[in-house]
Amino acid sequence: MTKLDPTTIMLIFVGVTAAAIVLQTIIVLAIFVSVRKAARGVKDEIEDLRSSMMPIIYNSRDLFSRLAPKVEATVDDLSAIAQGLRAQTADVQISAIEIMDKLRRQTTRVDRMFTTVLDAVDRAGGFVAETVSRPVRQISGLMSSMKAIIESLRTGPPIEPRPTHTPSDKDMFV
Repeated sequence: MTKLDPTTIMLIFVGVTAAAIVLQTIIVLAIFVSVRKAARGVKDEIEDLRSSMMPIIYNSRDLFSRLAPKVEATVDDLSAIAQGLRAQTADVQISAIEIMDKLRRQTTRVDRMFTTVLDAVDRAGGFVAETVSRPVRQISGLMSSMKAIIESLRTGPPIEPRPTHTPSDKDMFV
């Protein structure tokens, strides 16, 4: 082997370092090219996405701008309908209260009429019963007295009453 002097060693180190720098430059250049290519691809994809999304966004904006007044009009109409229904409900409730009040008054009136009629029938029945029963009681009393007179005339002299107890019964208690 040949003797390596410091100049040769230095030259070898400079050559290896130069080769490393060239290699490093090539690697960095390759990374730069691939990043640039990837950035261009991402930029193209973003442009494609933008070109496909922007019409949808513009159409949505137009749709919302056209629908907003209709939605507001519909909400206003629904609010008016709700207010009308509230007013009609209040009117129906007032009418129902009036009808129930009139019905209650008529019911009370009919009740009084029936009560008056039934009281009159009760008094008439009592009067008829009293009018009929008084002569019937008098006739019944007259008939009973006549029957008693006839019975007393038909029977003979009074019979002596029989004793109910005998002297042998004094110790018996029933």
